[in-house]
Amino acid sequence: MNYSFNDGEPKLDFLTQKISGIEVYIIPDDEKEAVLNELYPFEGVPELNEEKYDLHSGKKFIVKDFMVTREGDMNYLVSPYYFEGGGSVIDWMPAESF
Repeated sequence: MNYSFNDGEPKLDFLTQKISGIEVYIIPDDEKEAVLNELYPFEGVPELNEEKYDLHSGKKFIVKDFMVTREGDMNYLVSPYYFEGGGSVIDWMPAESF
């Protein structure tokens, strides 16, 4: 049998806009919690009103302000500071630690 592990992820069912050449999904506020639950890769999905700290940008943000980008064939959960050098979900830390 021939298996491919590089098929990527399906696109989300939202419109996108290009920012700096990268597709960014336009996610309505009433859909954000479902998207966060679907894409958050760790245990303990944060609440939308929870404050996080972006290690790359050095800034705090409210989780509901996250973005999802489409790069290649993958969807990335990123901070609202992504285009200012911010990071992806792996770089979100508890805000109270900073």
